[in-house]
Amino acid sequence: MLYLSLIIIPLILGIWAQAKVGSTYKKWSRVNARGRITGAEAASAIMRHAGITDVEIVEIPGHLTDHYDPMHKRLALSRENYRGTSLAALGVSAHESGHAIQHQVGYTPLKVRAALIPVTNIASQMLPFVIIGGFFFGMLGLIKLGVLVYLVLTVFQLITLPVEFDASKRAAHQLVNLNILEQDEIGGVVQTLNAAGWTYVAAFVASLANLLYLVLLSRDR
Repeated sequence: MLYLSLIIIPLILGIWAQAKVGSTYKKWSRVNARGRITGAEAASAIMRHAGITDVEIVEIPGHLTDHYDPMHKRLALSRENYRGTSLAALGVSAHESGHAIQHQVGYTPLKVRAALIPVTNIASQMLPFVIIGGFFFGMLGLIKLGVLVYLVLTVFQLITLPVEFDASKRAAHQLVNLNILEQDEIGGVVQTLNAAGWTYVAAFVASLANLLYLVLLSRDR
């Protein structure tokens, strides 16, 4: 039952989190902000207010593919959020601007996460071997490798949580502070960003569960 719970609970949480963010984003993407400002314009205003003038805002394809690239100083927004004027679009755009502000002020968790990216990429490349040899065939060597791999991934997911939640907090504050949204509109933004936050929680829980599973499996072996 313990092994089963380490598989089922993260799976259920992950499915619920994805459904939650999808339905919440869809709901608030239908509600336009009164000011009719686009996501790109909101992101530009937030970064300009923070004194950030060297970050390019670009439109990219895909659904919720929005991200901030600190290496190339680029804030990438999906078409629906770049051009959209909905509360969801403004929330996502402001959230990514929050990452740009974190980068500018040297937010410690962001710097730690950036430092972990190279080793996390290596760990991710090892996952297929761990999954096939460790999970399915119970090979002790790959189980032990899996423990190290998921330890790295779990630490990365853990440090991601404060980075994402801080960016959301900055987003909501700036949207109201700059009068981009009125106080009674911010609820839709907060709901959208909170729902997105659950996907990061689910990713951390899944990684932690896999780590515990392999630790128990290696002990049994």
